[in-house]
Order: sequence, then C-alpha cells, then structure tokens
Amino acid sequence: MLKRTHTCGELCKDDTGESVILNGWVNTVRLHGKVIFVDLRDRYGKTQIVFNSEDYSGDFEGAKKLSMEDVLSVSGKVQARNEGAVNPDMFTGEIEVIVSEMEMLNEAAPLPFVLSDRESSEEDLRLKYRYLELRMD
Repeated sequence: MLKRTHTCGELCKDDTGESVILNGWVNTVRLHGKVIFVDLRDRYGKTQIVFNSEDYSGDFEGAKKLSMEDVLSVSGKVQARNEGAVNPDMFTGEIEVIVSEMEMLNEAAPLPFVLSDRESSEEDLRLKYRYLELRMD
C-alpha cells in the first residue's frame, strides 16, 4: 500500500502538476471508451481520478472492472479540468488526478442496493443492511 500524500478533499488548482498518492473508496465509475472517470472518496471529500489508456501503465481492462466501494491506492499527477468539466459543487471540482499506478487494496462484494439512491430500495432491505445505509451521504 502506498502512503497517501494528500486526502481526497484537499487538492485544489494550486496543486496542478504535483505528483500525489490518494487512498479511498470508489464512489462512482463512468466508462467512456479509452477513458475511465472514478470519483474516489475518503472521510475528507471526493476527488475525480482518471484512467486514460494512453497514460495508465497498469491493466486498463482491470480498471474497467472497478465497482462501487472498492478500496484503492492510486498515484498520479494533478491536472486542471477543462473549463466545461469544472464541478462547482465539489471543493476539488477544478482538478482531476491522471492515474499512473493503481493498487487494489480491497475488492468489494456487489452491494444489495445503490447507496446513493435511498428511494429506489425497500426499507426492509435497507434495515437488513443497516451498516451500509449508515454510510450513505
């Protein structure tokens, strides 16, 4: 496991160009052909990390299989987001981390319901897995 240099909630535009190591849980995964966008979360916030098939030295096909709540350690370079991709709702919304290396610390089992969508799951199911519901935002 790589020791983190920053938390997921502290990076900003001033850190552009810096090499960083982040550890956290996969919050969301978005596949876009040869690019994978992942929101990595820790107790301090979220940071968008990017796997680009041209820049990522690891197993790109393995990165495509990431799922919610997997635990990762990644290293990469902070880059400013394109102007149209800035997320004003996130403190780290002006930057993203281009991943060069990834270590899977723990692979999560498939979740019984989507943690971010409380209304789509039945109350009985949420109560059965109460420990998961407590992790919801």
